Amino acid sequence: MDGSNPHREGLTTLHHDWTMIPAGKLIERQTPVTIDSNTSIEDACEVLLAHGISAAPVFDKAKGSFIGMFDYGDLMAYILILLKKMDPPQDQTLEMRDLIQKANNSQSVPVRLASDLSGKDPFCTVPSETRLGAVVNDFGTGIHRVAVMEGYHLKGILTQSLTLDFIMRHLGEFPKLQAIMQTSIHACGLDQSKVLSVNGSAPVLDALVKMSSNSVSSLAVLDDQGILLGNISMTDIQHVMKNLKSSWLWISCFQFISKIRLSRGVETGEDQYPVLDVNAGSTFGYTLLKLQATKVHRLWVVQDNGSVVGVVSLTDVFRVLSKLIDN
Repeated sequence: MDGSNPHREGLTTLHHDWTMIPAGKLIERQTPVTIDSNTSIEDACEVLLAHGISAAPVFDKAKGSFIGMFDYGDLMAYILILLKKMDPPQDQTLEMRDLIQKANNSQSVPVRLASDLSGKDPFCTVPSETRLGAVVNDFGTGIHRVAVMEGYHLKGILTQSLTLDFIMRHLGEFPKLQAIMQTSIHACGLDQSKVLSVNGSAPVLDALVKMSSNSVSSLAVLDDQGILLGNISMTDIQHVMKNLKSSWLWISCFQFISKIRLSRGVETGEDQYPVLDVNAGSTFGYTLLKLQATKVHRLWVVQDNGSVVGVVSLTDVFRVLSKLIDN
């Protein structure tokens, strides 16, 4: 028997080695959404809203290729430049100067000028046959999504959330993951990390500025005693853009998360907002289940009194999983 390859798959339809599953398998039924490069930023935002996604590749017909991604981080950067709350990069490109000029003149700005504006999530591609282990390694470095390609054809977008969902749905088939699932997040080293927060009385605009200046996608919203009230993230900008609710930028963060909870209740019939926290004794598996169920990108680690002492992001999760991979 050949034992030279620890990742070699047997003649079975089940993949017991999760690291060897092709990335293309995870997005087999996906119909990718793309945005034309000449679409206005406002209409591009509508595309994201209509499809319930946080990002989409931008395609330039003239070049016949994808030129980047557009996500809520780029929209946030655009809003902050528009409101002169963020300084444009010092090494401004012609595209950046064009964006600023059009925005200042209240002209329609094509999404190609705002694509990858935040500089956080550039357009990354992987071949369809790329093994899941390699993608997990990438996700552990802070990459949030990759475009899965078959040649020059876009097969789909594989995100951290979709990958987590796949792993959790098939967890029983991956015996090598069972031990880590029973380990506490404290033992995984995930309960003591820097927490970036904003007071519940601060304006939403201040929260966006803080997220942008610290290159993070979410902040804990705390009361005066440091107790967790909720969470504000860049994807929440969709609620600002819906029906042009720009005035929401100047309400308090607590009012903002309360309005979001109310609108979610009206839309879904849910009268409860998911509790986005865990504690140091929570197992890694429980934490992953909660991330999967709430569809958020991070959970706050709280003490018994409700004070926040850490944060567990999807990037943290994949960094832990990547350590299990034999390199």
